[in-house]
Amino acid sequence: MAEIILKNITKEYENGFQAVKNINLEIKDNEFVILVGPSGCGKSTTLRMIAGLEDISDGDLLIDGEKVNDVAPQHRDIAMVFQNYALYPHMTVYQNIAYSLKLKKVPKNEIDERVKSVAKSLGLEELLDRRPGQLSGGQKQRVAMGRAIIRQPKAFLMDEPLSNLDAKLRGQMRVEIADLYQRLNTTFIYVTHDQTEAMTLGTKIVVMKDGEIQQIDNPTNLFNYPVNKFVAGFIGTPTMNFFDSECFEENGKVYLKTANGKIELTEEKANKVKEGNWIGKKVIAGIRPEHVMLSDAEHCAFEGEVNVFELLGSNAIVYIDTPDGRIVMNTPHVKRHEHGEKIYLSVLEEKLHIFDPETERVITN
Repeated sequence: MAEIILKNITKEYENGFQAVKNINLEIKDNEFVILVGPSGCGKSTTLRMIAGLEDISDGDLLIDGEKVNDVAPQHRDIAMVFQNYALYPHMTVYQNIAYSLKLKKVPKNEIDERVKSVAKSLGLEELLDRRPGQLSGGQKQRVAMGRAIIRQPKAFLMDEPLSNLDAKLRGQMRVEIADLYQRLNTTFIYVTHDQTEAMTLGTKIVVMKDGEIQQIDNPTNLFNYPVNKFVAGFIGTPTMNFFDSECFEENGKVYLKTANGKIELTEEKANKVKEGNWIGKKVIAGIRPEHVMLSDAEHCAFEGEVNVFELLGSNAIVYIDTPDGRIVMNTPHVKRHEHGEKIYLSVLEEKLHIFDPETERVITN
């Protein structure tokens, strides 16, 4: 179990490129922290600095209060699971899992007991005599996790461990990793570009972009209260709808202007708009597809034509082309809408987000 603190951590390469820029992050004991963001955002570099596989250019890395910037990876008491499994192909599953204990000269009977215990917990008991080439992707990943678990480290670091698996297997492995976290009761730091993994696994999510942390929060707050347009657009599937608008006041109420209508703001959001002096100014508005609904011509915010209809069983995703741009609706009402069909939409006003068009920071949270 470990508390890991990053203080003003920077990673700069010889060519001057900064992959990570002065980040600060506190990872408490037993937390499951997800580093998430698009390719090249610095999340894997951050994880590799924690592991000791990348040098830290500036700042301090503390594990349980001890500065470990110059401590070798093998002496940090952490275990890493890679996306490419990194198994020894000539060794059996048993030998791969046991390898770290063998290097430490742990007695053979203790190695045997611990290997079999870990194998049982991961459903690998029948595979101990096989070699990696005889295993499926999911089995290989379980072996890689078994090799990490048997060391009983202070923390587990996982770098996109599910990215090589198909969609169904990824779903199964997510459940297995969540179960593993509950059973091991230790610190997990997990890197992914898949926000579905982030939202379903993490107790704390760190959203990164261009080497900088954009927001740190739990999944619920991240979804409902994004601090800027990037976080709002990155978290959620399908992604949030954005449209250019203008705030205006009429008969004591505050509205957002749309091409075909208007959206009345809640009292709370209207007050934020007034306090920020946004009346009469251009803004960027955002609404999640889950909060877009069918309406009628008189009360609609958007009017458009159906472009694509995706039936997903219990719900449907509808892509509508409007004068305000494409609006996506995620609806539990699965009545089919045909291509070119005219459609009217309204939104849940309390779920609306409004952003500063220059800074892209939210102004209504």
